[in-house]
Amino acid sequence: MSPTPDTPAPGRANEYAAPALDKALDILELLANEAGGLTQTEIADAVGRNVSQIYRVLATLERRGYLTRDDRSGRYVLSMALFDLAHRHPPLRGLVQLAAAPMRELADRIRQSCNLGVDDAGEVRIVAQAESPADFGYQVRVGARFPLESTATGAVLSAGAPDAAGRRLPGEAELLAAGYLTRTDRLQAGITDVVAAVTDRAGSTIAALTVPYIGTSYSAVGLDEVVAAARATAAEISARLGGTR
Repeated sequence: MSPTPDTPAPGRANEYAAPALDKALDILELLANEAGGLTQTEIADAVGRNVSQIYRVLATLERRGYLTRDDRSGRYVLSMALFDLAHRHPPLRGLVQLAAAPMRELADRIRQSCNLGVDDAGEVRIVAQAESPADFGYQVRVGARFPLESTATGAVLSAGAPDAAGRRLPGEAELLAAGYLTRTDRLQAGITDVVAAVTDRAGSTIAALTVPYIGTSYSAVGLDEVVAAARATAAEISARLGGTR
């Protein structure tokens, strides 16, 4: 039976290529590995095209919300649009779904809230949270955004970025290398952020599990135990995702 127009014959796939789509996918795949973003010229060089060939593609991706552009540096970075798109499709809701039960168990064990954050175009975006079962606590709503450069969660998410070293406080490099961090919260007095990295199959950090720890006489679990529990929970989530940490 002869192939229909929608069914390319073996060896004829190139006849059905869509150059503009190829450019867009090349750009998205490139920027997925560039936490700090790239300029238009850098993108063109990296994908083997000239600036005029990718200008309209970049403009379209930005207009559709898949890219954001820093007005000062001119760098393009991925937005969370692909993340949002993926999470509309039930089979791809892995991160939040697989993290839900371990996060609930963690909150119940330490009697503190916890949340899961990701890098959203240079900001921390909260995508899941588990409330504290105690009568008091501090929680962060899903969807909230925080600065990447000045938060402990942001430090863990961007630990591998070229400019990350300049944002670390003394003594943090060793902790970050081990995949976690504890730091007094700069935005909320009385809170110590306990953050542990969640990794994918390649060992890359894709999310950060944060416990905004409140240390008072009412706290049932000490900070050291909370750190150990958070790290174990992040490791469990990573293992569920096929990660290694």
